[in-house]
Parts: sequence; structure tokens; C-alpha cells
Amino acid sequence: MKRNYLVLSLLAFATYSLVAPLLKIAMESIPSTTAVFLSNALMTVLIGGLMAYRGTSPWQYLSHPKAPYIAVWGTFLAVGLLAYYRALALGPVSVVVPIYGLFIAISSVIGIVVLEESLTVRKGLGIAFAVLAVVLMSL
Repeated sequence: MKRNYLVLSLLAFATYSLVAPLLKIAMESIPSTTAVFLSNALMTVLIGGLMAYRGTSPWQYLSHPKAPYIAVWGTFLAVGLLAYYRALALGPVSVVVPIYGLFIAISSVIGIVVLEESLTVRKGLGIAFAVLAVVLMSL
């Protein structure tokens, strides 16, 4: 059970890989802002149902000392999703997704610099190659 995060990472990768192509098709006739609203409303309902099934509640965390981080994260997520969906509506998936995907490399750098996670040569090369891959894919 120690490596559940790897299975979940693969599930996230597999399912999230379908998001951009499906969004692109949907936004041929649905405005991007509406697509953000509808997809996130569905996500909220599904996650709310999962929490109800598990007997958990988010309300106790509203006064948690870390709650402001969630509020800031939610704001960044909303801005990022609005920009991402609009970019997908306007541009090719093959260019928008790699540029958007730079968040992986940048988040890794933030983890190393701000959260003091370890930096290895392999991680450094991975980040550098990820950036190079995005540049090459987006040209």
C-alpha cells in the first residue's frame, strides 16, 4: 500500500489526458467560460457525493489555520482554468497543452526552492528536459 500514490498518479494521468481533447470538441459550440462552470459544477457534485458517502465534511476546515491557502489556491485554480479553457477554445491542443503542462516543471521548482524538497541531478535534468520538450512541441 506504500506505493498507492503511483497507481493514483497513473489514473490521474490516464484520465486527465482525455480532458483537453474532449474540451476542445465541446468548445466548438459551448463558450469556454460555460464549459469551465459546467465541468467544475459536475466535479463539485461528484466530490460532494464521495464525501457524503465517506461521511466526511469540509465545514470543519473553514476555520483551519491552513484554510487561507485553500482560498488562494482556489483563486489561482479558477484563473488558471478559465485561461486554459479559453486557450483550448482558441488554439490547437498540441500547443496549448504542452505550454499549460509547464506547471509540472514550475511546481517542481517551487517544491525544491520553497518547500525545501531535495534536488537531485536526475530531477534537475527532468525539469530541464520537460521545459525543452514544451519549447520543441510548441514551436
